[in-house]
Amino acid sequence: MTIENQNFLAEKEAPVNCSGVYTEKVPNHEAENGFNQKRKQKGSLKKKLLIASVLALGAYAAYTTITRVSYYDDRTSSIFTNPDISEMYVKYLSNRKRDLNIEIVESIPVAKRSEPAKSHKRAKCNDLTFDEGYVTDSNEAFGRTGAVATDEGRCSQIGIDVLKEGGSAVDAAIAGGLCVGLLNAYTSGIGGGGFMLIRKPNGESETIDFREMAPSGSKPDMYVANNTLSTFGGLAIGVPGVIRGYELAHKKYGKLSWSRLFQPTIKLAREGYVIGTPLANSMRNREKDLRTAPGFLEVYFSPNGTLLQAGQISKRVKFSETLEKVAKLGADEFYKGETTKSMVKAIQDAGGIITLQDFANYKPEIKKTQVMEYNGRKVITAAPATSGPVVSTVLNILQGYKLKQASKRPLSTHRIVEAFKFGFSLRTDMGDPNFVDNSFIINKCVDKEFGNSLRARITDDLTHSYQYYDLKNEIKNDRGTTHLAILDKDDMAVSFTSTINLHFGSKVIDFNTGVIFNNEMDDFGTPGLINAFGLPPSPSNFIAPGKRPMSSTAATIVEKDGKVEFVLGAAGGSKIITSTTQVLLNVIEFNKSLKQSVDMPRIHNQLLPEITEYEKGYPQFVLDSLEMKKHNLTVMSPGSSIVQGIRRLSDGRINAVSDGRRFGIPAAY
Repeated sequence: MTIENQNFLAEKEAPVNCSGVYTEKVPNHEAENGFNQKRKQKGSLKKKLLIASVLALGAYAAYTTITRVSYYDDRTSSIFTNPDISEMYVKYLSNRKRDLNIEIVESIPVAKRSEPAKSHKRAKCNDLTFDEGYVTDSNEAFGRTGAVATDEGRCSQIGIDVLKEGGSAVDAAIAGGLCVGLLNAYTSGIGGGGFMLIRKPNGESETIDFREMAPSGSKPDMYVANNTLSTFGGLAIGVPGVIRGYELAHKKYGKLSWSRLFQPTIKLAREGYVIGTPLANSMRNREKDLRTAPGFLEVYFSPNGTLLQAGQISKRVKFSETLEKVAKLGADEFYKGETTKSMVKAIQDAGGIITLQDFANYKPEIKKTQVMEYNGRKVITAAPATSGPVVSTVLNILQGYKLKQASKRPLSTHRIVEAFKFGFSLRTDMGDPNFVDNSFIINKCVDKEFGNSLRARITDDLTHSYQYYDLKNEIKNDRGTTHLAILDKDDMAVSFTSTINLHFGSKVIDFNTGVIFNNEMDDFGTPGLINAFGLPPSPSNFIAPGKRPMSSTAATIVEKDGKVEFVLGAAGGSKIITSTTQVLLNVIEFNKSLKQSVDMPRIHNQLLPEITEYEKGYPQFVLDSLEMKKHNLTVMSPGSSIVQGIRRLSDGRINAVSDGRRFGIPAAY
């Protein structure tokens, strides 16, 4: 890949911020792309001309609003703000790729804007069904054979190249994951861990768990005296699992050679790569930390000591040499070789307790998946230590509402938030299955009677304090991560989340190998540290030698009629759970395209702290309704969750979408 091509993929124009646009009715999501022949047949030219005529008459009168549209950027704006009708309609046609005669549109005269309405007028419209606005303009790709969605366009292309060469979805996941670990090194890499949810061509599924592991010298109270040691420095590092996880996945499902999968990333690291905007932003925000380590100074700073910027070239030559060794000698080089010795020394020099034996003892694990039925589909998620059961619980609650038939979107949103709260309460009882018996929770979360019992406790007119949801322990946040979604020609799907936790993990980098290490030990709970709500940490997630901390990852694969329909997942810590669920609901329940579903603003509630977060651009009338139900609302930080998704459309095409919140670009063929 040339530097010029890298530059195009890394610095593609940032997604347009089109927050706050919503319409009363949106055409069927498959029709908008011009491929739904049945809808085209139904939508005759006569019918289209009639619609256009009505719009024109309404514009001339300047009093009749055919379709309510709101353009607002803050919570003081009105849903009755009426833009120029011709401007509105042209934008509507452009966004939806409709095929009406443009001459009809151009003939519509200009209408004056109405005065902004007050919030009490909005309340009168609460019984209407509106659609959310869009907070980003995500990139999408279409194909018929395979697709890869990542948060870095160059990595999506590397994955597609693997598929085109006859590689499996697992091959593409490994090649793409290695790439993201270089180009977005602040989120993931071979110094971290992850989970790979795999749906085989025969319909069977499993999860490969290569989550980081607590060192043999770990103790439950090791951070009581100084809890900052769990986030920064050598003591924060868990034994990395990525390379062993890749090895196991490749041995079971790989088609191309192990070495082949490493070559694109080796070349990028050795010859140089264009720094993308997300990496540059993270580097700038953590410049002080990066300056403390010679390994970071060598790769992210210019010779005169200035921090590299987006669009400039970075080289990680030592890291490329490490990848070359692992590609040639296998995973043992990382866990039992000279590379291991260098990494252990770097970790211990930074105050860590990981030993050579800890690396040698690390083993990935194959776990059963959790499967449930939802709306005529089979939903596959990973079991603990992931948060797949939380997603299952939320869906189990919501499927009794028949959301598709709901005429009031505010009420549906309230119910979704309440389901989130019950799901997060359940999460505090889960832990590493090698140390905690999760069988009761795993069985309960898909049990219809259990879903019915939780649904019966949701009150449509009011939310409640955290005690109402049976919360016993504090909710531990995790952060960071990257996600990849892959679908190949054989209907093998991979939903794969990898992380080093906080941006640049522990901020420890081995100068000799170039490996950046995680700070995953921070995802454990620490005994005795009572949170601000008076809740103790969960014993299920206490530190123990060889234990893996709970994760918010929620990789999801959905089947319909025996074939893969969706491959979904997200980055964003605890918001992974809520963002993945919302995107799925937006398509299945609210008839949105995958791109629309990803672009729509999200809402989040994890029970504690007692706030409901919303992305700027969320419909004001929905927020008003939530406030009336006593939700404590606060604006979500931009880009808090990043979704990657693939969908098989009814006509057989494959649609891949990479979230514009991190400027991702998918690929398909």
